[in-house]
Formats: sequence, structure tokens, C-alpha cells
Amino acid sequence: MLGKVKTQELARKVRIHAVKMVSKGGSSHIGSVLSMVDILAVLYGRVMNYESKNPKWIDRDRFILSKGHAGVGVYAVLAECGFFNVAELDKHYQDGSIFSGHVSHKGIPGVELSTGSLGHGLPVSAGMALAAKIDKKNHKVFVVMSDGELDEGSNWEAFMFAAHHDLNNLMAIVDRNKLQSMKTTEETLSLEPLRDKLIAFGWNVIEVDGHNHDELFSAIDSDTKKPKVIIANTIKGKGVSFMENKIAWHYQTPSGDLFDKAMLELRVEK
Repeated sequence: MLGKVKTQELARKVRIHAVKMVSKGGSSHIGSVLSMVDILAVLYGRVMNYESKNPKWIDRDRFILSKGHAGVGVYAVLAECGFFNVAELDKHYQDGSIFSGHVSHKGIPGVELSTGSLGHGLPVSAGMALAAKIDKKNHKVFVVMSDGELDEGSNWEAFMFAAHHDLNNLMAIVDRNKLQSMKTTEETLSLEPLRDKLIAFGWNVIEVDGHNHDELFSAIDSDTKKPKVIIANTIKGKGVSFMENKIAWHYQTPSGDLFDKAMLELRVEK
């Protein structure tokens, strides 16, 4: 853990890396990355216990990115937190690179699980949290999920499982940007009333502004006797004005003048 770093600055750096990586590699999902960057910055900058030079430290907190298509955000925050050299990020999405489009744990320090097929992150995280309980370990398990992947039934099985086993060492953070694939989440398969559903499944539910670092920290840091889920209301493409709330940036690659415009916006000190 870095201590109480300036998480806003960490978030800005991660956004810059992410746009560069997606542009250079010709990959996509930048909107999905930008919506969750503030969550990553607070987790890695103020909350989680880890040793960047000893990524397999037995007592580390575990982090799983269930929305694996946003993997560049994880690569970028790990690099900025010292798990590997920032220069390695230039290899993202290049031929033969270990830095694949969907997040991979193979050869990358700090990545716990390869993900991409939606609906796997929470079930695996619940298993890790139960194992920690059985082994009488004190570390926590954090999982960031997309709201769209809540359409997957495996998640609701995991919600039931975690509540049944009183996994208060497990925390799910839903990146609630309200867009998925080609439509809004409510047009695709309505999730509302999401808060009420999660409460009914036996979880402690907190709803916050997913870009407000103080709100995020307070919600994540609060004690609970139940597994906790934070509904983080976010904006897809946050930080780049022409990407915000635009479904096209789930797929588009920033290049040319649009890349330059994004860099100009992100490099301005907020």
C-alpha cells in the first residue's frame, strides 16, 4: 500500500496511461476503463494492503477485476504503484505481449486472475473470501464488477453464497455507469431496483458517487458484519469530455485528432 497518496493524481495518471495504451494497441473499451479509474485509485492508493515488490505476499488483500475487458486500467494502476516498470505498458496489445486486451495474470505481477468472460469475478472472489475465513486469515477480497454483467445468473448465486457464509471479508464494487454493449442497462435487461435486490440477498449496500474519492473511501473503509456491495454511480468515459456517456467508446479507439484532444484534457491539472 502506498499510504494516503494523492489519489486524484494517481487517477489522472492512470487515465493518461489507459488512453495511450488503447490508442497505441488499437484496442477498445476505453469508456469502460475510464469509468472505474477513481475506484482503482482509491483502492490501491488508500485502502488495500499489498507489497508491490512482493506481489505474492501471503497476507495481501486480493483484487479481482471481473469486468476484464477494462484490463488496461489495472495494468496502469499496478505500474504506477510499483509492481513493474511503467515502460512495460507500451507493450499492451502488441504481438506476443503478455499485456492482453482482457486482463491476464500470466507473467504480470499483481494480477490475481485472468478475466473477461463476464460473471466469473464475484464467484471466484467469494471462494477466495471463504478460503481466507477457513484459514483464519485477515486479508480482504475486493472485486470490481460492471453493472451489465449483473445480467449473469452466476453473480446472483455468488451473492446468495456470500451472504449465507457471512463473508464480511468480501467487498463487491459495482461500476454503475448504466451503459452496456449497444444500449443502456435498463433497455437491455432492467436491473432496478438494484439496491433493494442486493439488500434482499443479504448484503450491506452503500450507494456513492463513484468519482468522489472521499465518498468511495468512507464506504469501502466502513465496518460491516455482512458482505458489502458498493453501488458506485459513474460516468462511462469519465475524464474525456467527448467520451462521457457515449456508448460508442465501448468499442472505438482514440486516434488522430481525438487522441490529441483526449491527451490535452487529461494533462490539464484538475
